[in-house]
Amino acid sequence: MKDHLDYFTTSTASIVGAMMGYMVGGWTLLLQVLLVFVIADWITGWVAAWMNGELRSRIGHEGIIRKVTIFILVAIANLIDGILGEGHYIRDAVIFFYLATELLSIIENVGRMGIPMPEVLRSAVKIFQSKSGENSEEGIKDHAGKKQP
Repeated sequence: MKDHLDYFTTSTASIVGAMMGYMVGGWTLLLQVLLVFVIADWITGWVAAWMNGELRSRIGHEGIIRKVTIFILVAIANLIDGILGEGHYIRDAVIFFYLATELLSIIENVGRMGIPMPEVLRSAVKIFQSKSGENSEEGIKDHAGKKQP
């Protein structure tokens, strides 16, 4: 019986994984980096909240829902690309947008932990924003919430 359950679980996971890979346009380097950024943002946010006595399970659950939604939006962008026949232009722009957003959040979380952040990572946010088509001048906040140049 256990063998049948293992087979069912493995088969189901494989099918779901294949469907997800198809929906987001394949397992590309951009998606791998986005997944790493999403996980790193969640972990650094959790650690920063814990260090500052702000850890709440509801906020953590909402964060996970937001992270899943990012990949749903990537899948939607991929489907739009399929309809328009534009390759992966829209999907990649959406991924670059979320790369910038996630890296910005990681930088802010690390700042809340009191760890200095190399300027080159702050510059990477601007590069990702330009590749996404976003020209946000929102700036990067340090651990005190002050806008950085």
